[in-house]
Amino acid sequence: MTSHRRRFSLRRLAAVALSVLTACAVLTGTLVPAPASAASRIKDIADFEGVRDNLLVGYGIVVGLDGSGDDLGDAPFTRESLVSMLERLGVNTRGIDIDSENVAAVMVTAELPPFSRQGSRIDVAVSALGTAESLLGGTLLVTPLLGADGEVYAVGQGQVQVGGFKAQGQAETVTKGVPTSGRIPNGAIIEREIPFELRDLNQVKLALRNPDFTTARRIAQAVNAYLGTPAAAPTDPGTVQVSVPPNTDVVNLLTDIEQLRVEPDQLARVVIDEATGIIVIGDNVRVSRVAIAQGSLTIRVTETPQVSQPAPFSETGQTAIVPRTDIEVDEDEDRRLGIVEGGVSLQELVDGLNALGIGPRDMISILQAIKAAGALQAEIEVM
Repeated sequence: MTSHRRRFSLRRLAAVALSVLTACAVLTGTLVPAPASAASRIKDIADFEGVRDNLLVGYGIVVGLDGSGDDLGDAPFTRESLVSMLERLGVNTRGIDIDSENVAAVMVTAELPPFSRQGSRIDVAVSALGTAESLLGGTLLVTPLLGADGEVYAVGQGQVQVGGFKAQGQAETVTKGVPTSGRIPNGAIIEREIPFELRDLNQVKLALRNPDFTTARRIAQAVNAYLGTPAAAPTDPGTVQVSVPPNTDVVNLLTDIEQLRVEPDQLARVVIDEATGIIVIGDNVRVSRVAIAQGSLTIRVTETPQVSQPAPFSETGQTAIVPRTDIEVDEDEDRRLGIVEGGVSLQELVDGLNALGIGPRDMISILQAIKAAGALQAEIEVM
Protein backbone atom coordinates (compact mmCIF):
# COMPACT_ATOMS: atom_id res chain seq x y z
CA MET A 1 0.00 0.00 0.00
CA THR A 2 2.83 2.39 0.83
CA SER A 3 4.79 1.72 -2.42
CA HIS A 4 1.63 2.25 -4.48
CA ARG A 5 1.12 5.65 -2.88
CA ARG A 6 4.76 6.56 -3.54
CA ARG A 7 4.47 5.64 -7.24
CA PHE A 8 1.28 7.73 -7.49
CA SER A 9 3.01 10.72 -5.85
CA LEU A 10 6.02 10.48 -8.17
CA ARG A 11 3.78 10.38 -11.24
CA ARG A 12 1.82 13.40 -10.03
CA LEU A 13 5.03 15.32 -9.26
CA ALA A 14 6.41 14.56 -12.74
CA ALA A 15 3.19 15.78 -14.38
CA VAL A 16 3.29 19.03 -12.39
CA ALA A 17 6.93 19.60 -13.30
CA LEU A 18 6.18 19.02 -17.00
CA SER A 19 3.31 21.55 -16.88
CA VAL A 20 5.57 24.16 -15.26
CA LEU A 21 8.29 23.67 -17.88
CA THR A 22 5.76 23.93 -20.71
CA ALA A 23 4.34 27.18 -19.27
CA CYS A 24 7.84 28.64 -18.93
CA ALA A 25 8.64 27.74 -22.54
CA VAL A 26 5.43 29.42 -23.75
CA LEU A 27 6.12 32.54 -21.72
CA THR A 28 9.70 32.67 -22.92
CA GLY A 29 8.64 32.42 -26.55
CA THR A 30 6.00 35.09 -26.02
CA LEU A 31 7.93 37.65 -24.01
CA VAL A 32 11.33 37.28 -25.68
CA PRO A 33 10.76 37.25 -29.45
CA ALA A 34 13.53 36.31 -31.81
CA PRO A 35 15.46 39.26 -33.22
CA ALA A 36 14.26 40.45 -36.60
CA SER A 37 16.59 39.70 -39.48
CA ALA A 38 17.40 42.17 -42.25
CA ALA A 39 18.46 39.38 -44.63
CA SER A 40 16.89 39.11 -48.08
CA ARG A 41 16.25 36.09 -50.24
CA ILE A 42 18.74 35.50 -53.04
CA LYS A 43 15.87 35.60 -55.55
CA ASP A 44 15.20 39.22 -54.51
CA ILE A 45 18.77 40.47 -55.01
CA ALA A 46 20.04 38.37 -57.92
CA ASP A 47 18.91 36.92 -61.25
CA PHE A 48 19.73 33.50 -62.68
CA GLU A 49 21.47 33.21 -66.01
CA GLY A 50 19.03 32.55 -68.84
CA VAL A 51 15.93 33.34 -66.77
CA ARG A 52 15.05 36.67 -68.39
CA ASP A 53 12.38 38.46 -70.40
CA ASN A 54 12.70 39.30 -74.10
CA LEU A 55 11.32 42.48 -75.64
CA LEU A 56 8.99 42.38 -78.64
CA VAL A 57 7.82 45.20 -80.90
CA GLY A 58 5.50 45.53 -83.88
CA TYR A 59 3.72 48.03 -86.10
CA GLY A 60 -0.03 47.80 -86.46
CA ILE A 61 -3.31 49.54 -87.21
CA VAL A 62 -6.16 50.32 -84.82
CA VAL A 63 -9.61 50.69 -86.38
CA GLY A 64 -13.05 51.55 -85.05
CA LEU A 65 -12.18 54.91 -83.53
CA ASP A 66 -14.90 57.53 -83.15
CA GLY A 67 -13.34 60.23 -85.31
CA SER A 68 -10.24 60.44 -83.06
CA GLY A 69 -7.82 58.66 -85.40
CA ASP A 70 -4.98 59.91 -87.59
CA ASP A 71 -5.39 62.65 -90.16
CA LEU A 72 -4.48 60.72 -93.31
CA GLY A 73 -3.24 63.91 -94.93
CA ASP A 74 -0.69 64.48 -92.15
CA ALA A 75 0.14 60.80 -91.59
CA PRO A 76 1.12 59.25 -94.94
CA PHE A 77 2.39 56.05 -93.25
CA THR A 78 -1.14 55.43 -91.94
CA ARG A 79 -2.60 55.89 -95.42
CA GLU A 80 -0.07 53.49 -96.99
CA SER A 81 -0.64 50.91 -94.25
CA LEU A 82 -4.40 51.11 -94.73
CA VAL A 83 -4.09 50.73 -98.52
CA SER A 84 -1.71 47.75 -98.18
CA MET A 85 -3.99 46.04 -95.69
CA LEU A 86 -7.03 46.44 -97.93
CA GLU A 87 -5.08 45.06 -100.90
CA ARG A 88 -4.17 41.94 -98.93
CA LEU A 89 -7.88 41.50 -98.24
CA GLY A 90 -8.73 41.86 -101.94
CA VAL A 91 -9.85 45.50 -101.95
CA ASN A 92 -8.10 47.80 -104.43
CA THR A 93 -7.97 51.41 -103.22
CA ARG A 94 -4.97 52.66 -105.20
CA GLY A 95 -5.62 56.13 -106.58
CA ILE A 96 -8.71 56.63 -104.44
CA ASP A 97 -8.84 59.54 -102.00
CA ILE A 98 -9.42 57.91 -98.62
CA ASP A 99 -10.59 60.28 -95.93
CA SER A 100 -11.17 58.41 -92.69
CA GLU A 101 -10.60 59.54 -89.14
CA ASN A 102 -11.36 56.16 -87.59
CA VAL A 103 -7.93 54.60 -88.23
CA ALA A 104 -4.67 55.09 -86.33
CA ALA A 105 -1.16 53.73 -86.79
CA VAL A 106 0.26 52.34 -83.55
CA MET A 107 3.37 50.74 -82.12
CA VAL A 108 2.73 47.52 -80.22
CA THR A 109 5.15 46.34 -77.52
CA ALA A 110 5.24 43.30 -75.27
CA GLU A 111 7.55 41.28 -73.03
CA LEU A 112 8.07 37.60 -73.72
CA PRO A 113 8.49 35.88 -70.32
CA PRO A 114 11.17 33.22 -69.90
CA PHE A 115 10.21 29.64 -70.80
CA SER A 116 6.97 30.78 -72.47
CA ARG A 117 5.40 28.00 -74.54
CA GLN A 118 3.76 28.15 -77.94
CA GLY A 119 0.06 28.93 -77.71
CA SER A 120 0.16 30.80 -74.39
CA ARG A 121 -0.90 34.45 -74.21
CA ILE A 122 0.82 37.65 -73.08
CA ASP A 123 -0.30 41.26 -72.57
CA VAL A 124 0.55 43.94 -75.11
CA ALA A 125 0.79 47.74 -74.92
CA VAL A 126 -0.50 49.92 -77.76
CA SER A 127 0.71 53.50 -78.38
CA ALA A 128 -0.39 55.94 -81.09
CA LEU A 129 2.24 56.82 -83.67
CA GLY A 130 0.53 59.55 -85.69
CA THR A 131 -1.89 62.39 -84.97
CA ALA A 132 -4.61 60.33 -83.27
CA GLU A 133 -6.23 62.02 -80.28
CA SER A 134 -7.56 58.90 -78.58
CA LEU A 135 -7.53 55.11 -78.99
CA LEU A 136 -10.71 54.66 -76.97
CA GLY A 137 -12.99 52.04 -78.50
CA GLY A 138 -10.42 50.92 -81.08
CA THR A 139 -9.52 47.40 -82.15
CA LEU A 140 -5.99 46.32 -83.01
CA LEU A 141 -5.76 44.27 -86.17
CA VAL A 142 -3.41 41.27 -86.54
CA THR A 143 0.08 42.55 -85.72
CA PRO A 144 3.26 40.42 -85.83
CA LEU A 145 5.58 41.08 -82.86
CA LEU A 146 9.28 40.82 -83.64
CA GLY A 147 12.28 40.10 -81.44
CA ALA A 148 15.75 41.62 -81.62
CA ASP A 149 16.71 39.02 -84.24
CA GLY A 150 13.86 40.06 -86.56
CA GLU A 151 11.89 36.85 -86.08
CA VAL A 152 8.17 36.80 -85.26
CA TYR A 153 7.61 35.44 -81.75
CA ALA A 154 3.99 36.49 -81.15
CA VAL A 155 0.94 37.87 -82.94
CA GLY A 156 -1.30 40.48 -81.32
CA GLN A 157 -4.92 41.45 -81.87
CA GLY A 158 -7.87 42.60 -79.77
CA GLN A 159 -9.86 45.42 -78.18
CA VAL A 160 -7.72 48.25 -76.84
CA GLN A 161 -8.43 49.24 -73.25
CA VAL A 162 -7.69 52.92 -72.57
CA GLY A 163 -7.62 54.35 -69.06
CA GLY A 164 -7.75 58.02 -70.04
CA PHE A 165 -10.14 60.21 -72.01
CA LYS A 166 -10.30 63.61 -73.64
CA ALA A 167 -13.34 65.91 -73.83
CA GLN A 168 -13.09 69.11 -75.83
CA GLY A 169 -15.33 72.12 -76.34
CA GLN A 170 -14.95 75.58 -77.80
CA ALA A 171 -13.64 77.16 -74.62
CA GLU A 172 -12.28 74.28 -72.54
CA THR A 173 -10.57 70.91 -72.90
CA VAL A 174 -10.48 68.20 -70.23
CA THR A 175 -7.93 65.38 -70.47
CA LYS A 176 -7.51 62.54 -67.99
CA GLY A 177 -4.57 60.20 -68.26
CA VAL A 178 -3.07 59.45 -71.67
CA PRO A 179 -5.84 58.46 -74.11
CA THR A 180 -3.32 57.73 -76.88
CA SER A 181 -1.92 54.69 -75.03
CA GLY A 182 -3.69 51.51 -73.98
CA ARG A 183 -3.31 47.82 -73.23
CA ILE A 184 -4.78 44.55 -74.45
CA PRO A 185 -4.78 41.93 -71.69
CA ASN A 186 -3.81 38.54 -73.15
CA GLY A 187 -3.76 40.29 -76.50
CA ALA A 188 -0.97 38.27 -78.14
CA ILE A 189 -0.46 34.57 -78.80
CA ILE A 190 3.09 33.18 -78.66
CA GLU A 191 4.01 31.53 -81.95
CA ARG A 192 7.71 30.79 -81.42
CA GLU A 193 9.59 29.56 -78.34
CA ILE A 194 13.09 30.58 -77.30
CA PRO A 195 15.16 27.39 -76.91
CA PHE A 196 16.95 27.13 -73.58
CA GLU A 197 17.59 23.86 -71.77
CA LEU A 198 18.02 24.75 -68.13
CA ARG A 199 18.36 21.17 -66.94
CA ASP A 200 21.44 20.56 -69.13
CA LEU A 201 23.53 23.27 -67.45
CA ASN A 202 26.67 22.23 -65.57
CA GLN A 203 27.20 25.71 -64.18
CA VAL A 204 24.76 28.44 -63.21
CA LYS A 205 25.61 32.12 -62.86
CA LEU A 206 23.86 34.49 -60.47
CA ALA A 207 23.83 38.13 -61.60
CA LEU A 208 23.55 40.63 -58.72
CA ARG A 209 21.15 43.49 -59.34
CA ASN A 210 23.40 45.78 -57.27
CA PRO A 211 26.99 44.56 -57.83
CA ASP A 212 29.03 44.48 -54.65
CA PHE A 213 32.08 42.45 -53.56
CA THR A 214 30.78 41.79 -50.05
CA THR A 215 27.32 40.74 -51.18
CA ALA A 216 28.76 38.41 -53.84
CA ARG A 217 30.96 36.69 -51.26
CA ARG A 218 28.07 36.34 -48.81
CA ILE A 219 25.94 34.70 -51.51
CA ALA A 220 28.74 32.23 -52.31
CA GLN A 221 29.20 31.42 -48.63
CA ALA A 222 25.46 30.85 -48.14
CA VAL A 223 25.28 28.51 -51.15
CA ASN A 224 28.37 26.56 -50.05
CA ALA A 225 27.03 26.22 -46.52
CA TYR A 226 23.77 24.83 -47.89
CA LEU A 227 25.40 22.38 -50.31
CA GLY A 228 28.19 21.41 -47.94
CA THR A 229 30.76 21.75 -50.72
CA PRO A 230 32.67 24.69 -52.28
CA ALA A 231 30.50 24.79 -55.40
CA ALA A 232 29.95 28.58 -55.51
CA ALA A 233 32.53 31.30 -56.00
CA PRO A 234 32.25 34.99 -56.93
CA THR A 235 33.91 35.79 -60.26
CA ASP A 236 33.38 39.55 -60.03
CA PRO A 237 31.29 41.99 -57.94
CA GLY A 238 28.20 41.24 -60.02
CA THR A 239 28.47 37.49 -60.68
CA VAL A 240 28.51 34.34 -58.56
CA GLN A 241 29.20 31.08 -60.38
CA VAL A 242 27.69 27.86 -59.02
CA SER A 243 28.84 24.44 -60.19
CA VAL A 244 25.98 21.95 -60.30
CA PRO A 245 26.86 18.85 -58.21
CA PRO A 246 26.63 15.49 -60.02
CA ASN A 247 23.25 13.79 -60.19
CA THR A 248 21.48 17.01 -59.12
CA ASP A 249 18.33 18.38 -60.70
CA VAL A 250 19.08 21.96 -61.75
CA VAL A 251 15.51 23.21 -61.27
CA ASN A 252 15.32 21.86 -57.71
CA LEU A 253 18.78 23.26 -56.97
CA LEU A 254 17.85 26.76 -58.12
CA THR A 255 14.58 26.57 -56.19
CA ASP A 256 16.49 25.86 -52.98
CA ILE A 257 19.22 28.44 -53.68
CA GLU A 258 16.80 31.31 -54.34
CA GLN A 259 15.21 30.79 -50.90
CA LEU A 260 18.52 31.20 -49.03
CA ARG A 261 18.75 34.45 -47.10
CA VAL A 262 21.69 36.84 -47.36
CA GLU A 263 22.17 40.29 -45.88
CA PRO A 264 23.22 42.52 -48.82
CA ASP A 265 25.84 45.15 -48.23
CA GLN A 266 25.52 48.66 -49.61
CA LEU A 267 27.74 51.61 -50.36
CA ALA A 268 27.63 54.78 -48.30
CA ARG A 269 25.74 56.92 -50.78
CA VAL A 270 23.66 60.10 -50.84
CA VAL A 271 21.29 60.40 -53.79
CA ILE A 272 20.10 63.90 -54.67
CA ASP A 273 17.43 64.91 -57.18
CA GLU A 274 17.84 68.66 -57.56
CA ALA A 275 14.80 68.96 -59.82
CA THR A 276 12.38 67.82 -57.11
CA GLY A 277 14.45 68.41 -53.96
CA ILE A 278 14.47 64.72 -52.98
CA ILE A 279 17.33 63.49 -50.78
CA VAL A 280 17.98 59.82 -49.98
CA ILE A 281 20.72 59.05 -47.44
CA GLY A 282 22.05 55.51 -47.06
CA ASP A 283 22.41 53.81 -43.70
CA ASN A 284 26.23 53.66 -43.85
CA VAL A 285 26.71 57.40 -44.44
CA ARG A 286 28.97 58.95 -41.82
CA VAL A 287 30.09 62.54 -41.24
CA SER A 288 33.29 63.71 -39.56
CA ARG A 289 33.02 66.38 -36.88
CA VAL A 290 32.08 69.60 -38.63
CA ALA A 291 30.49 72.98 -37.85
CA ILE A 292 27.72 74.20 -40.15
CA ALA A 293 26.17 77.63 -40.50
CA GLN A 294 23.39 78.22 -42.98
CA GLY A 295 21.97 81.58 -43.92
CA SER A 296 20.39 83.21 -46.92
CA LEU A 297 20.03 86.77 -48.13
CA THR A 298 16.43 87.72 -48.85
CA ILE A 299 15.51 91.02 -50.49
CA ARG A 300 11.82 91.91 -50.69
CA VAL A 301 10.75 94.86 -52.86
CA THR A 302 7.15 96.08 -52.47
CA GLU A 303 5.63 98.70 -54.76
CA THR A 304 2.58 100.62 -53.41
CA PRO A 305 2.03 103.60 -55.73
CA GLN A 306 -0.25 106.38 -54.48
CA VAL A 307 -2.41 108.82 -56.45
CA SER A 308 -1.88 112.56 -55.74
CA GLN A 309 -4.77 114.82 -56.68
CA PRO A 310 -5.12 118.63 -56.46
CA ALA A 311 -7.62 120.23 -54.08
CA PRO A 312 -11.28 120.34 -55.17
CA PHE A 313 -12.17 123.19 -57.59
CA SER A 314 -8.49 124.02 -57.88
CA GLU A 315 -7.44 125.59 -61.17
CA THR A 316 -3.82 124.60 -60.75
CA GLY A 317 -2.19 121.23 -60.34
CA GLN A 318 -2.95 117.89 -61.91
CA THR A 319 -3.48 114.30 -60.86
CA ALA A 320 -0.23 112.31 -60.64
CA ILE A 321 0.86 108.86 -59.49
CA VAL A 322 3.53 109.03 -56.79
CA PRO A 323 5.67 105.87 -56.50
CA ARG A 324 6.18 104.35 -53.06
CA THR A 325 8.83 101.60 -52.75
CA ASP A 326 9.51 99.54 -49.62
CA ILE A 327 12.71 97.44 -49.53
CA GLU A 328 13.32 94.85 -46.79
CA VAL A 329 16.60 92.96 -46.41
CA ASP A 330 16.75 89.77 -44.31
CA GLU A 331 20.28 88.43 -43.78
CA ASP A 332 19.29 85.72 -41.28
CA GLU A 333 21.50 87.26 -38.62
CA ASP A 334 19.89 85.11 -35.94
CA ARG A 335 21.34 81.90 -37.44
CA ARG A 336 24.23 80.36 -35.55
CA LEU A 337 26.81 77.67 -36.18
CA GLY A 338 25.62 74.11 -35.62
CA ILE A 339 27.90 71.25 -34.61
CA VAL A 340 27.53 67.83 -36.20
CA GLU A 341 29.52 65.26 -34.28
CA GLY A 342 31.78 62.81 -36.08
CA GLY A 343 30.83 59.19 -36.74
CA VAL A 344 27.13 59.80 -36.14
CA SER A 345 24.44 57.40 -37.27
CA LEU A 346 21.90 58.12 -40.00
CA GLN A 347 19.25 59.15 -37.47
CA GLU A 348 21.65 61.50 -35.68
CA LEU A 349 22.74 63.03 -38.99
CA VAL A 350 19.14 63.71 -40.01
CA ASP A 351 18.32 65.14 -36.58
CA GLY A 352 21.37 67.42 -36.75
CA LEU A 353 20.44 68.77 -40.18
CA ASN A 354 16.81 69.23 -39.18
CA ALA A 355 17.92 71.15 -36.07
CA LEU A 356 19.35 73.82 -38.37
CA GLY A 357 15.82 74.59 -39.51
CA ILE A 358 16.50 74.28 -43.22
CA GLY A 359 14.51 72.92 -46.14
CA PRO A 360 15.44 70.25 -48.67
CA ARG A 361 16.86 72.73 -51.17
CA ASP A 362 19.30 74.21 -48.65
CA MET A 363 20.09 70.74 -47.31
CA ILE A 364 21.29 69.72 -50.77
CA SER A 365 23.75 72.61 -50.80
CA ILE A 366 24.91 71.78 -47.28
CA LEU A 367 25.55 68.12 -48.14
CA GLN A 368 27.53 69.13 -51.20
CA ALA A 369 29.54 71.61 -49.12
CA ILE A 370 30.25 68.94 -46.47
CA LYS A 371 31.44 66.62 -49.24
CA ALA A 372 33.69 69.34 -50.66
CA ALA A 373 35.18 69.86 -47.19
CA GLY A 374 36.04 66.15 -47.01
CA ALA A 375 33.83 65.54 -43.98
CA LEU A 376 31.16 63.42 -45.71
CA GLN A 377 32.29 59.80 -45.85
CA ALA A 378 29.95 58.85 -48.67
CA GLU A 379 29.42 59.15 -52.39
CA ILE A 380 27.04 61.81 -53.66
CA GLU A 381 25.02 60.88 -56.73
CA VAL A 382 23.09 63.69 -58.40
CA MET A 383 20.16 62.50 -60.54
